[in-house]
Amino acid sequence: MKRAALALGLLVLAGTAQAEDKRGPSRNSYANPSAVIAAELAFSQAAQEKGQWTAFAEAAAPDAVMFTPKMVYAQTWLKGRANPAQAVKWQPREVWSSCDGSLMVSHGAWQGGKANGYFTTLWQRQKDGKYKWILDHGDALKEAEPAPEMIAAHIADCSERGLRPTTAPAVKVGKGSSKVLAPLDPKYRAGKSDDGSLTWEVTVDPSGARNLSVEWKKDGEVSPVLIEEVAAEKG
Repeated sequence: MKRAALALGLLVLAGTAQAEDKRGPSRNSYANPSAVIAAELAFSQAAQEKGQWTAFAEAAAPDAVMFTPKMVYAQTWLKGRANPAQAVKWQPREVWSSCDGSLMVSHGAWQGGKANGYFTTLWQRQKDGKYKWILDHGDALKEAEPAPEMIAAHIADCSERGLRPTTAPAVKVGKGSSKVLAPLDPKYRAGKSDDGSLTWEVTVDPSGARNLSVEWKKDGEVSPVLIEEVAAEKG
């Protein structure tokens, strides 16, 4: 599925992201791409030390989704699943953040055995300020993409008047402290940051082919960040 540990010294490269907002750092006071780079690096390191699926479960939000290839709730699919003998390795290469930092997207490369590919992970800030992944996406590549010299980090524009917060994710609170997941639509899922500056949606057709699109507010317009198409698995 994806990833591996990268030198922690690369984290300092994300610090330049604040400079992208020409209107001043105060507008990006909650956007900190380096926090998700750190989360991604810790995630990949945990996969090597604890096991691939153990790490996936620990880093996932309660309502996170992944593809097997159908879309499933990650925690349900991962529960009790044995780790593979060798975890995949991965490296984050680029991060996009909403203006308020409530939602971020990391993109990078993974290697496993003789295979390699790309991954895209959506990270959501939790009530305790930490980040958990809410969507894991990716595919194999025939040839590995060249590695960049630095991890690039970007921040969406902030609204002059502020944007209306979005509704809560699809998690229903049951009796007591337990959380009951809402029924999952296997064909469609979408979400956005609390301030609306970063949005995403994924569609899956009956064959298993899927499309992920991420958009953000930048330079006064809504424009694409990533568009990924994954073909149905053969056989």
